[in-house]
Amino acid sequence: MTMTRPHLFIVEDEKQIRAQFLLFLEDYDEFRVTAAESGENALEMLRREPADVCIVDLRLPGMNGAAFIRSALRAGLCRRCLVHTGTADRELLDELRSVGVTDRDVFLKPTKMKRILARIREMLPGEID
Repeated sequence: MTMTRPHLFIVEDEKQIRAQFLLFLEDYDEFRVTAAESGENALEMLRREPADVCIVDLRLPGMNGAAFIRSALRAGLCRRCLVHTGTADRELLDELRSVGVTDRDVFLKPTKMKRILARIREMLPGEID
């Protein structure tokens, strides 16, 4: 069980979407929220402070979101991952199932932030008061 507020990490290259996530999730005192614009920057930041849940766009510059998810989970830098993407690439999403990302963890843009919040709360039972 997390002793402090759960750490959420946003990996999104679109500045406006990243800002919307930060503003929305920071309104809830139950989380600490940080973000990066690329998978490479996210991995570097997560090595200093791992996250409980990462919310990841699949189309990122450089390392794509799927490669980030595999790396972050394998290295123990993020406990769980949600996908927030504009692509419905079934092959890629099937590949992510092999690392534990379920259909319930995939949100196609645009989606309501409250749906993502509800899923985060389901993923972290007993860690949020």
